[in-house]
Amino acid sequence: MRLDDYIKELQNVELLTPEEEQELWTAYKTHGDAAARRHLIESYQPLVFKQALPYRALPNVMDVIQEGTVGLIEAVERYEPARGVAFSLFAVHRIRGRMMDFLKKEGASDIACMDARPEDGGDTMKDSLADAAALSVPEAAESHELAGRLHAAMDRLPEKERAVLTGVYFENQPVDAVADALDVTTSHIYRLQKSGIRRVRGMLSRFMHNW
Repeated sequence: MRLDDYIKELQNVELLTPEEEQELWTAYKTHGDAAARRHLIESYQPLVFKQALPYRALPNVMDVIQEGTVGLIEAVERYEPARGVAFSLFAVHRIRGRMMDFLKKEGASDIACMDARPEDGGDTMKDSLADAAALSVPEAAESHELAGRLHAAMDRLPEKERAVLTGVYFENQPVDAVADALDVTTSHIYRLQKSGIRRVRGMLSRFMHNW
């Protein structure tokens, strides 16, 4: 399938209402309904496309999208609605991780989303990870090695901290939208954000000092 054809198919995808989505999760997770599983995967395909946008100029962009879809399927199968984390926040990390792994193998990894600045004007993920008082991050920090280590560090975060950093930095969502998705206050989001960044910075500190 060509990218243009894929985009045309996406235009036929209808967003789920919260009630419809809850019914689908119940049907799939409680009763093993394969049709509900398929409907969820199809409904969240635009999320895969959004994560693939930085790579749309690559000749193998459809392979990137395919890998992202595998990540989406894995997320649907592993998601636990009872935990209270919005599925989009849970899934985007796995979708992007699949894409990044594929691109690293292909030698075309792109970590442009590290430069995405939150809408509230805060630091980018790359800026936040670097302790300006102790070190400066050279341009070489945008290498495959940093991307891989960042991905591994994010995997080790507590679930809600990972969801906040993913939503604010990698998915570039407004803080209030992430707060609504997690059903917490914006001030709590900022606490989770600060705690998550501190954990990631700690996990990456030895590596960053060696650059």
